[in-house]
Amino acid sequence: MVRFLQYLGGGTLTNFTKLGRGARFLYLTMAGVGSVLPRFRLLLNQLYSVGVLSFLIISISGLFVGMVLGLQGYYILSDFGAEETLGVMVAASLVRELGPVVSGLLFAGRAGSALTAEIGLMKATEQLSGMEMMAVDPIKRIVSPRFLAGCLSMPLLAALFSAIGIIGGELVGVGLLGVDEGAYWAQMQAKIDFQDDIANGFIKSLAFGFVATWIALFEGYDAVPTAEGVSRATTRTVVNSAFSILGLDFILTALMFGDD
Repeated sequence: MVRFLQYLGGGTLTNFTKLGRGARFLYLTMAGVGSVLPRFRLLLNQLYSVGVLSFLIISISGLFVGMVLGLQGYYILSDFGAEETLGVMVAASLVRELGPVVSGLLFAGRAGSALTAEIGLMKATEQLSGMEMMAVDPIKRIVSPRFLAGCLSMPLLAALFSAIGIIGGELVGVGLLGVDEGAYWAQMQAKIDFQDDIANGFIKSLAFGFVATWIALFEGYDAVPTAEGVSRATTRTVVNSAFSILGLDFILTALMFGDD
């Protein structure tokens, strides 16, 4: 019993200590964002690495998620004679929930793990220490551009996921199942609200990108500088990002749509 309490207390203190290091790391990273703008090429390179290279998995996943929504939604709505509202169901599901959440999980799995491995390898090969010896701040030079790129890329990727998913729903609903194309788009335009649906979905995706990028960069920067340490840090990035995104999604959904 005593050993269990010692283990529990030690684990709790370790987690709180790591949370404190993470908060300090976030403060230093955000303080260095201003130095990224004069070096715009650094930001462009990271936007390509984090955002453009993630587009393929985002677009393919969005297409198939939209097709599945169109298929399942049609079978459910047809029982009530409401097939014409298929566009509303697909668009609302994607813009409100599935677009930001699934994009965030894919972003954490693809871009987040890559960021952690990259920063962790820089630490393991003492590149970060070498930059400090040359009076170059690795936070401003390495971390802040990647952080800003992740925060900017995630909302764009989520928007593309939702847009391609809506097209996928149309391909199945209109092209395969015979839903009227005019009704599909007209119902969607009439029912989807910019503030309640699109703006709230954008806020969610921005929050998920912020959290996922922060976790990925911190895990890499805080990793044990060995091959095994970098491997474990990459695993923690994916797991912690997934838990954080799903938990944050519940909180944001309750705040945004709790009064509806």
